[in-house]
Amino acid sequence: MEKLTIKATELPDVLGIGRNTAYALIKRADFPSVRIGRRIVIPVDALKSWLERQSDENVEAR
Repeated sequence: MEKLTIKATELPDVLGIGRNTAYALIKRADFPSVRIGRRIVIPVDALKSWLERQSDENVEAR
């Protein structure tokens, strides 16, 4: 079974960014993250959609 979420600690490796940048993303209102108790998880499908929207916005801004 494919994972539905990734842990916040996995986000830097998944996106190839630093830990501080990953946690700054998680704090953004438009970033898909869910708090379950004390743990923060990121739904994989929502992350993919968010990345596509960011890519589309960057292309339009050019």
